[in-house]
Amino acid sequence: MPPPHLPTTQSAVLAIEAVAARHGRTVRAQHDIGRDRTFAGLVGPDGPGDELDGACGAIPHEALLEFDGSPAVTVRLFTHDEVTVTVEGIAFDVDRDRVPGFLNAVWSDLVHVRARTFPPSTTLIVSVPGEPSHREDVGVRDLTPWLAGRIR
Repeated sequence: MPPPHLPTTQSAVLAIEAVAARHGRTVRAQHDIGRDRTFAGLVGPDGPGDELDGACGAIPHEALLEFDGSPAVTVRLFTHDEVTVTVEGIAFDVDRDRVPGFLNAVWSDLVHVRARTFPPSTTLIVSVPGEPSHREDVGVRDLTPWLAGRIR
């Protein structure tokens, strides 16, 4: 079953806050609204304020969400369905609709770090039930105590 569609930044923020509340996490949110406050207002073929993607009259909305507790997690929601979720300093590009499931997996400890001896590598893997795993490389110097505790 596909996750529910989150068409706007605000709908995604509300869904993420609900997941955080279920896991007892508090959320600090910073919203940037308007072409003068968002990255989307800075770029465009004709410069600032250009109508992007034919969205006449649409007001760009970006948000940065920071969560308390361990692991350190931040979510950056951009205007055009782009989302970056950072877990212990490791950034993942996640579809907006899949962010609540991704965070639920992280906070439910469905996360592990795969370490290989040859060739030497470490990979952070987030296993979201019913979806392909999200994988990102982790540098040896990027291993935090939380990440090191999940090495398999």
